[in-house]
Amino acid sequence: MNKTAFITGASSGIGRATAVALAKAGYQLVVTGRRRERLDELAQELAPTSVHVLTFDVRDRAAVEAAAAGLPAAFQHIDVLINNAGNAHGLAPIQDGDVADWDAMLDGNVKGLLYVSRAVLPRMGEGGFIVNLGSIAGYEAYANGNVYCASKAAVAMLTRSMRIDLLPRGIRVAEVAPGMVETEFSEVRFKGDEARAASVYQGVEPLRPEDIADLIQFMVTRPPHVQIAEVVIFPTAQAAAATVRRQA
Repeated sequence: MNKTAFITGASSGIGRATAVALAKAGYQLVVTGRRRERLDELAQELAPTSVHVLTFDVRDRAAVEAAAAGLPAAFQHIDVLINNAGNAHGLAPIQDGDVADWDAMLDGNVKGLLYVSRAVLPRMGEGGFIVNLGSIAGYEAYANGNVYCASKAAVAMLTRSMRIDLLPRGIRVAEVAPGMVETEFSEVRFKGDEARAASVYQGVEPLRPEDIADLIQFMVTRPPHVQIAEVVIFPTAQAAAATVRRQA
């Protein structure tokens, strides 16, 4: 019987790429997100892999719990949980920050991870594996990153605490903390300003979602006695959160 991976934020970017990678590795999938049409397209693309689609916002605790409770019998046991859903909104000094942006980041990046983990853990047994998507922003502050950095620092600490708490159950817990990855991330952060989003990657070859997915697939397919606990991954052109080599 195939193992089952539960992936949040699977409609685009790293989540989508991870779904493709784990399908190739033989997992059946529960893919979740807010954009049903994209998830349905992904499920069709991954055929004949068994895929169950769930549409909810990780910030909605009741919706998360209902979705997990309603999983079909064939998807009831979860072997791998990828807590990928998250967001960045705005880039402003703390005194000028938009409170709605703060709420969106803390609710999605921190509380959403907690809601999903709590709903899935009763369906995970010995040998389970949780991967939380953090960021270099959780390790290094940078100008105007304040609340986003704080939310990803929370992911780093939650990951370490979860690893301790779940040790008696034989469940591995890891964090992947990427640097610059070209996804819809910057478009969301800059509220649809495509030119500003594109400028983030100007003169740089960033990581691609597939690079992160390849790493995640490697991590979750290690032997049961091996746990890769934390990985920071940069493109070659990046040395730290705000230290990037740009070429004309």
